[in-house]
Amino acid sequence: MRRVPPILLALPALAVARALPAEGAGLYLRLAAATAVVLVPGALAARALSSCGAAPALAFSLGALSLSLAFTFLVHGSLWLTLAVLGVVALAAVVPAVRVETRRPGAVWVAVLLVGAAFGIALWHVAGQVQGDGLFHLARVRKLEAFGSLSLRTLDEFRDGGLHPGYAFPLWHGFLTAVARLAGVDPTLAVLHESSVLAALAPLLAYEAGYALFRSAGAGVATALAQVALIALAPGDGGSYRVLDLPATASRQLLVPAALALVFSYLEVPRRSLVAAIACAGLALAFVHATYAIFLLLPLAGFVVARAAFDRRDAVRGLVAGAALAVPTGAVVLWLLPLARSTVSHEPSREVRCGLEHGIARYPGQFDVWSCDRFRLSPEVVARGGAVAVAALVLVPLCALAWRRRFAAFAAGGTVLVLALLLVPTVFVPFTDAVSVSQARRAAGFVPLAFALAGGAAVLARLAGPLVLPAALGAGIGLQLAWPGDFGYVFHGGVPALPTWIAAIGGAAALVAVAILRRPSIDARGGLLVGLAAALFVAPVAWHGLEHFSPLPEAEQLPAPLVEVLRSRVPKGDVVFSDVETSYLVAADAPVYVAAAPPAHVADTKANHPHARARDATRFVSSGDLAIPRRYRAGWILLDRRRTKLRLRLPRVYSDGRFTLYRLL
Repeated sequence: MRRVPPILLALPALAVARALPAEGAGLYLRLAAATAVVLVPGALAARALSSCGAAPALAFSLGALSLSLAFTFLVHGSLWLTLAVLGVVALAAVVPAVRVETRRPGAVWVAVLLVGAAFGIALWHVAGQVQGDGLFHLARVRKLEAFGSLSLRTLDEFRDGGLHPGYAFPLWHGFLTAVARLAGVDPTLAVLHESSVLAALAPLLAYEAGYALFRSAGAGVATALAQVALIALAPGDGGSYRVLDLPATASRQLLVPAALALVFSYLEVPRRSLVAAIACAGLALAFVHATYAIFLLLPLAGFVVARAAFDRRDAVRGLVAGAALAVPTGAVVLWLLPLARSTVSHEPSREVRCGLEHGIARYPGQFDVWSCDRFRLSPEVVARGGAVAVAALVLVPLCALAWRRRFAAFAAGGTVLVLALLLVPTVFVPFTDAVSVSQARRAAGFVPLAFALAGGAAVLARLAGPLVLPAALGAGIGLQLAWPGDFGYVFHGGVPALPTWIAAIGGAAALVAVAILRRPSIDARGGLLVGLAAALFVAPVAWHGLEHFSPLPEAEQLPAPLVEVLRSRVPKGDVVFSDVETSYLVAADAPVYVAAAPPAHVADTKANHPHARARDATRFVSSGDLAIPRRYRAGWILLDRRRTKLRLRLPRVYSDGRFTLYRLL
């Protein structure tokens, strides 16, 4: 029926939330309302095109934001111009959206949204503080929010550096900045707590992807449960959901399932509006994390190949949907290619490939290495996610038995193709040369484990009936006790390789067998039993995740008085010179440039030369040679007494027991 789009309620909700204090519940409501307002243009456009759900709303919203940011950068406008263009898009879509008859969201859809929101509120208590990679992204958000004449180069950490190949177009930073501006809060608060808001969307998008593939609410719930258990609960302390606001996590947990939901919806009902939504999702994913956009095409290619043996119509539709993803991805990759070629990790030498800075030595235990020209990802790494990952991999061959259903082709075909790329050295080594060792290992995250678990549960439910429920609970308890997972930066092993080989070899053999024999044919359709089985299986994982639910240890921060001086006394866009660790904090806390930063957090391009910068910073704090900061056009010098005994005969702007800020004349 025709009714006012509910998303428009976000506008008065934001006005009310802005009247609340920017702390606690008031801060949460501000961020939630601001996030909804940013999604208004896409939600209205999706409704106008008769596309329901969170996936098309997110895709069209990020497409509109891409257009708005591109126009802003083109004319060197400010963030207000970006928001104004978004407003124009929303106004253009509101009348067509109101005229379209829509159905209300289903009860399961609403329930998944509410459960996700509750989990997001729980995440608020483990947010801790912005640290690690979050500081890198906070620095970009802060510049985008503070500067008035914006360009792509404005957001770099170095005034005399170059674009970051992974974040050359700051789409996700623009999203976070828009939320912070509309909520009326400092970017630090937005980066720190936006994950709590986005946690409501992540399970919902996984549910929509599962529902679109299985055409079953129960299987959609099973997919969402598997995804949340694998990513947020098994690692403990909120897992990756705690940093859901960062581009890498947002792309994996929001944009990828949104794109899959749209692709699978197109397979069922091919409409041009869905092709447009898929293209927007592909463009957004490529801007936010280009390599992930490439990785997403891998399981989809496996799906098309496997499906071609059973349903050529679906295969053709899959090619169309894949092309809608691949074309914008290819365009962005071609734009980024000159930047990527300027990095050390692109097409590396044998020394770089095996080295500690950019090579396989940086990730101990994650590769099986025979030589610098022959290595692969360790099969144990694929199963490192614990009980859910192990079970999903073992169930891959079983999924192939339901070959008449689409999920069989995606769970089995997608898994086999991705694993073949990761486990065959002759393919994997060139792959690492193209995308870097660091990125190549992340392709393991695109094995469709959540769909394999849901699909395997559907097959088992068809074969065993209600007996699948106690079996699922027992298997969940046993696997959680035996293999809880290994989620640290250093991989210690302890996870079996056998499940990965079962998925790779068994999955391939099962696909070939059913393609030739056309039997057995198990009509696994999902349903309530599948959702209950998945819930029972992940219950022990959830117990573990909620039992280990605490913030990370506090990291180093600049004192509040110093931050206030940096923001009030140092002009926007000036260069502050300091050691690399202090510089990293300065760039996150104030809209200024620095001369050096930890090399691990800087793109190793010719324009940035991060190691040379780090050496210059070290040499200065040892020698006090003012020619060094002057060479970087620094107007300010910040010294940390814990890292240097240097004292300068320059005007002091700030001093406490640890830090001293000098004005370099």
